[in-house]
Amino acid sequence: MYKVVLFDLDGTLIDPKLGIINSVTYALNKYNIKVKDNSELLKFIGPPLVSSFQLFYNFSKEKAIEATNYYRQYYKEKGINENTLYEGVIDILSYLHDNGYVIGLATSKPSVFARHILLHYDILQYFDVIAGATLDGKISEKEQVIELALTKLSNYSHNEIIMVGDRFYDINGAKHHNLDSIGVLYGYGSIDEFKEANATYIINSIDKLKDILTKKDN
Repeated sequence: MYKVVLFDLDGTLIDPKLGIINSVTYALNKYNIKVKDNSELLKFIGPPLVSSFQLFYNFSKEKAIEATNYYRQYYKEKGINENTLYEGVIDILSYLHDNGYVIGLATSKPSVFARHILLHYDILQYFDVIAGATLDGKISEKEQVIELALTKLSNYSHNEIIMVGDRFYDINGAKHHNLDSIGVLYGYGSIDEFKEANATYIINSIDKLKDILTKKDN
């Protein structure tokens, strides 16, 4: 029986599109890089920023770190509040809380930003564990973030914990730690990437999580 539900943040609990696009655009402008179609920047949603600047714009690691710092200049001032809470999130968090589940956050977003967002949307009180990236980059990859969460959940076995996310990074991170996983299709991932990553479950709306937990309980 699952007792702990770990959530990704961007693309799972909130739609971060506007804030992330604006922050990436701000950073790229520092290098005189112009993007014609903002949809090209949606690929920044999910993976760690330093890795994304390296992968998508062939930046060196040092340049990618600098670009990430530019990104955060905009993000901490404006982008952090340019999000939309997905429909049904408050209902599912309330349901989990009322039914005795431990609720955790495992996000590649720096924990200081993640905590601000949870507080902004008045859902911080539902979370028992918050694990996020560190601003110095020492913790950034999804498996590292999940490992951090697991250190705070040492009273639970791995088969009692399930990870919910919208990208294959979440699924692979869960698999790295022998956790079951749920891929959500309303975010920025695809059914193909979830199948390729062998997600335990794939759902198209957050309320379907109740069905999975009920099934497991039975």
